[in-house]
Amino acid sequence: MRTETWLAHRVSYGETDAMGVVYHAEYLHYFERSRNALCRACGMSYREIEQSGFALPVREVQCRYRRPARYDDVIQIHVWIAEWRRASIRFQYEILDESRSDVLCEGMTFHAFTSLEGRPVAIPGWIRERLDVKPA
Repeated sequence: MRTETWLAHRVSYGETDAMGVVYHAEYLHYFERSRNALCRACGMSYREIEQSGFALPVREVQCRYRRPARYDDVIQIHVWIAEWRRASIRFQYEILDESRSDVLCEGMTFHAFTSLEGRPVAIPGWIRERLDVKPA
């Protein structure tokens, strides 16, 4: 079992280009929103992580577009923790249509774990324990 969650989102007009298709960079915002939803599903927030003196800067991102999402579509964003390292974490994403039958986009973000000053630090045990909870 992996730590994962789903986030439903209705595409707004401002997220699309002149053709009514979701602008490619918006998918990175979807990734971020779903990461925050995953943290909340595990009983914490990113703000709590920062207030504890830590940050998770993005070191790498990948995004593969398969089919376009369009204005007013409801999309389902699936996120899970794919890998833990001593001082980093990798999240995987799938963005699907409303029925969860067609994959629109796949991606990943790889994050360093740092102090607020930007120095790499080992992931604190309390954070890993909370994020390793399997949300319902």
